[in-house]
Amino acid sequence: MVKLNRYIGRTVTAAIILVLLVIVGIDLLSQLIDELKEIRGDYDFVAVLKYVLMVAPGSFYQYLPFAALVGCLAGLGNLASSSELVVMRAAGISTFRLILAVIRPTIILTLLGLLVAEYVAPVSQQIAESQRGVALQKSANIHSQYGMWHREGNEFMHFNAVQPNGVLYGVSVYRFDENRELTANTFAERASYQEGYWLMEEVSAVEFAETEATKKRYSELRWDTELSPELLNILVLDPEDLSISGLWRYANYLDKQGLNAGDYQLAFWNKILQPLMILGMVMVAISFIFGPLRQVTMGFRVFIGVMVGIIFRTLQDILGPSSLVYGFDPVYASVIPIVVCFAIGVVLLAKKT
Repeated sequence: MVKLNRYIGRTVTAAIILVLLVIVGIDLLSQLIDELKEIRGDYDFVAVLKYVLMVAPGSFYQYLPFAALVGCLAGLGNLASSSELVVMRAAGISTFRLILAVIRPTIILTLLGLLVAEYVAPVSQQIAESQRGVALQKSANIHSQYGMWHREGNEFMHFNAVQPNGVLYGVSVYRFDENRELTANTFAERASYQEGYWLMEEVSAVEFAETEATKKRYSELRWDTELSPELLNILVLDPEDLSISGLWRYANYLDKQGLNAGDYQLAFWNKILQPLMILGMVMVAISFIFGPLRQVTMGFRVFIGVMVGIIFRTLQDILGPSSLVYGFDPVYASVIPIVVCFAIGVVLLAKKT
């Protein structure tokens, strides 16, 4: 039985990895084509290629549920097409034991993916975005369209580029009063983090009064803010690219600032529940092989897997923004597709066992 489990596990794992490599390869090629349009200044083809390769780990975890679905359909479908599953069933191997043989390697891949998403992808993504931002901001004037915005109280901040070592480039700070009128505007070419504060360099500061505006220049200027390099390393990334711990910290920070943290809470629940989504996709694939797709061609199985994956992805994309618009807890937007996956898998398997 151990050899049989290993054989099924190798077959399914190889199929999942192959599908994952194909999907990620297509995604990276698409990103490369998009980034080639942005080549200018120091952001040359080598920098573009380096950027695309460094964001690859995030793509692996993002497409893992889809690859698990299609890979299980392909791997188990190959066993079904060669009548190996029939022989296993005739030898007295129960459907439940076959399901366990498929789920075990999937759990291992899921755990590996979770480690990549927590410790590898956010770091490589942050370094990639930082290097890209520094290269592009050199060809920009005061503001770079590739920078990022942040709000803290009545201050709105824009950074052209953020480096992971606590260095900012192209820092703009806009301060408003209670009537939402601009009272001050500060721009620094560079800012570095000291012990508890930021030191701005080559600063141009403008203060607005009712009848006049006063402009001053400083070689250095202290800037006090609650933003730390750790928080900025989170800010530079999109919510779906952050680690689970980073999402939790930044969502709490936004709550303390009285700002909407819905995007980060949604991304947090999507990531922490993704292992269950992967298992749900595997259950759907298993139920299809033992059920309606038992005697169809491999191409048709893959086609059905792609269609099912697109449907569930669309369901996630609809429920996620809906939770932000209508104000219900983002955890429900993450849980509902998982429940649907398991329900479909259990119902189809119950009909065939």
